[in-house]
Amino acid sequence: MEDLSNCKILIVDDTKTNVDILIQALRNDYKLGVALNGFKAIEYTKNNNPDLILLDIMMPDMDGFEVCERLKQDPETHDIPIIFITALEETHHKTKGFTIGAVDYITKPFDISEVKARVKTHLALKIAQGALKNQNIILEEKVDERTKELVQTQLEILERLGLASEYRDEDTGNHIKRVAEYCRTLGKAAGLSDEEATLLARASTMHDVGKIGISDTILLKPGKLTNEEFAIMKTHTDIGAKILSGSSSQIMESAKIIASTHHEKWDGTGYANGLKGDETPLFGRIICICDVFDALTSERPYKRPWPTEKAFSEIEACAGQHFDPDLVKLFMDLEPEILKIKESFN
Repeated sequence: MEDLSNCKILIVDDTKTNVDILIQALRNDYKLGVALNGFKAIEYTKNNNPDLILLDIMMPDMDGFEVCERLKQDPETHDIPIIFITALEETHHKTKGFTIGAVDYITKPFDISEVKARVKTHLALKIAQGALKNQNIILEEKVDERTKELVQTQLEILERLGLASEYRDEDTGNHIKRVAEYCRTLGKAAGLSDEEATLLARASTMHDVGKIGISDTILLKPGKLTNEEFAIMKTHTDIGAKILSGSSSQIMESAKIIASTHHEKWDGTGYANGLKGDETPLFGRIICICDVFDALTSERPYKRPWPTEKAFSEIEACAGQHFDPDLVKLFMDLEPEILKIKESFN
């Protein structure tokens, strides 16, 4: 049996005789406090946090019903069990007591053995409920911890898979890191929440995962691709979408959309589906700008990097054709932030 000797009980009654009887009955088993009116009861409860309250109903100025209601409305005292002890025997009084949150109702003149039994029962129940609540908190913390570990593992897998595709045609994996941060920055400027911008940044690391399915002779060719070779190269959007399809994960679904739409153009001349305007999802329109900018300013097997000024001018010149014109305006305004990101991952 749980040790209840450290439990604190508040006795609330304006009649000293009743208080003395209850003290005599309970003092050897529990720690006791006394309040002779409702105001003192509320004050004592907030300052001492008793484990149980024995509450009289018929008191001057503030009756027991109001005391109970006030304590139940306060989050700090809401969970303290209250037992009404009163001479009122009518059913509607009992109903009201239970309705406003009391756990039990004992009528006067009360039997001491009954009071002691009910006090013991409700204290044991409170302790059990507290233990269960603490256990639930511990379990929730463990679940949160495991969930964070799973999310982190998923993100690491995504990043490594993205790096696997990028290392085949670049000297460094910094491309996907730069593009991710460009996307995050432009996404926030476009009105995405921090959570949505983070989702975009993480999903963007998979935009070229479909290149895993493209031959090195095409992917690493130093010169211009033939029409046939370019047709094969374009299939990396479909390959990427297939690799990323079939998952219920939000980040995987976003990565699939990005992989399949990051080469669409505002005027409808892009691939793989010739989407026009805002038919291309926002994530796809954002990464289209960020990916092209990074491609222009990076060294590739077939070209030297462009100066950033020239790259920005090219992005601006292609507004309304290749790129969403509203996003281009935002991107141009973000030049200082974009250059800082580029410098950080060079």
